[in-house]
Amino acid sequence: MSLAQDERAELVLTLTAVGESAPTLCGNWTARDLAAHLVVRERRLDAAPGILLPFLSSYTNKVQERVAQRPFADLVDDVRSGPPLWSPLKIVDPLINVGEMFVHHEDLRRAGPEWSPRMVSMDLQNRLWFLAGLIGRRAYRASPVGVDLLTLDGRTASVKRGRGKHVVLTGRPSELLLYAFGRSAVEIDFEGEPGDVDAVQALDRSF
Repeated sequence: MSLAQDERAELVLTLTAVGESAPTLCGNWTARDLAAHLVVRERRLDAAPGILLPFLSSYTNKVQERVAQRPFADLVDDVRSGPPLWSPLKIVDPLINVGEMFVHHEDLRRAGPEWSPRMVSMDLQNRLWFLAGLIGRRAYRASPVGVDLLTLDGRTASVKRGRGKHVVLTGRPSELLLYAFGRSAVEIDFEGEPGDVDAVQALDRSF
């Protein structure tokens, strides 16, 4: 199986274990809402664009609300089976769904007060490191200071260039990716002048 399929399988196990009413890190979404989001993303080509395009989000939200009314077990089954054969996402699933499955899996795992990072394979960490650099360039584009990412094993990526001032975010690739996606339940160290660190932490990193 691909890394995306492995992470999808782990996500499904967690969805089943926590139940439909479990909280997530996605605002007021429950596990049911999160599953409905994934179903819309992969199976409703008419509504999926509104996930990324604000001017289409009203229609997407209405579709997702209707999808979320289906039995939870059916939603989980759709997440488990992944994009259908007719979906453009079917072919590119191994390439584009690793980050999606990982981040939303952690949205479920880290929603409570007692959580700890999951130990994942080096292969997955390497893929998440690539994504952290890619997503980081968008997440920190409005930063008034430079932003560098640093892994615990010494890999670096500059995601926002600054004029002299910069902040270094240090952590595992998985943690750096989650933070770039707007999640704050992470294990990351910040290095820089206090005001610069505050400015980076205050950025709107949501997608």
